Amino acid sequence: MSYSASHTTAIVDALVSIKARIPEDAMSAGLLGTERLGHGVRIRDDGLIATIGYVVHEAESVWLTTRHGATVPGVVLGYDFDSGFGLVRPTLPLPGGTIEIGSAETLSVGDPVLVLGSDADDPGVAAEVVAKREFAGRWEYLLEEAIFTAPPHDNWSGAALLDSKGRLCGLGSLVIQNFEVDGRLLTVNMFVPIELLMPIVDDICEIGRSRKPPRPWLGMLVDDSQDRLMIIGIYRNCPADLAGLAPGDVIHAVDGEPVASLGDFFRRVWGLGSAGTAVPIEVLRDSERFKTVVHSADRSLFQRRGTVQ
Repeated sequence: MSYSASHTTAIVDALVSIKARIPEDAMSAGLLGTERLGHGVRIRDDGLIATIGYVVHEAESVWLTTRHGATVPGVVLGYDFDSGFGLVRPTLPLPGGTIEIGSAETLSVGDPVLVLGSDADDPGVAAEVVAKREFAGRWEYLLEEAIFTAPPHDNWSGAALLDSKGRLCGLGSLVIQNFEVDGRLLTVNMFVPIELLMPIVDDICEIGRSRKPPRPWLGMLVDDSQDRLMIIGIYRNCPADLAGLAPGDVIHAVDGEPVASLGDFFRRVWGLGSAGTAVPIEVLRDSERFKTVVHSADRSLFQRRGTVQ
């Protein structure tokens, strides 16, 4: 895939590297670390930068660097838990342009794409869309349709997914091994579609989050890799912990209805109402049924605000 020289320059100038420092007592520090590196893309003329949110989540300091080496401090404007996007703004002038916004909906399986990072020596990875399907993450996260590409970029966090016209269609979130496509096991990158961010950009800039009612959050990590939903982590003093749930519990039902997949589990919990709603859960513990009610919460209330304004 190739673009004109001027188009390539515009794309490259819109990319920035992000370095974030997270306090050791932040909720996400144990899982994601306290030193995080990733990429961001300038999406507005006022310097607004979009990134994958976990790069800057709970950050106490953020530094932004262009491909040409200019570095300035940044401020985290907010984070959207539903999509996983975060927004950052430089606190000093940072040279560079903006990128044209596209849509992941225009991509089809088999389409060529370019995955591009912000490092000066990153030529990008010419890849192909190998799947568009649901993605459920153990951290109470669900995308109805994520984009999966191969071969993978080895520095994927916030990397830009570009279509054949150089438009931004998504930002890199994960690398996944043994991803099945037509009977083959591939290593792929997973991208969050950019159209999930654009309708809530103004909300995040103004109040640090989407104005939609927050989803009920339980405060646990759930694994589905062995055809059962097992709790593998509980955040201390969070709703699941206070309800008596523990690692090793196997989730059987929500509000009396059996659940068989992560996506099914999350939809049933979220379908009960917004944050604060009571969530009846039944688990198997040591081969015995255990029932409890988790009084859900707004996830953002348990996060360090860091540099969020």
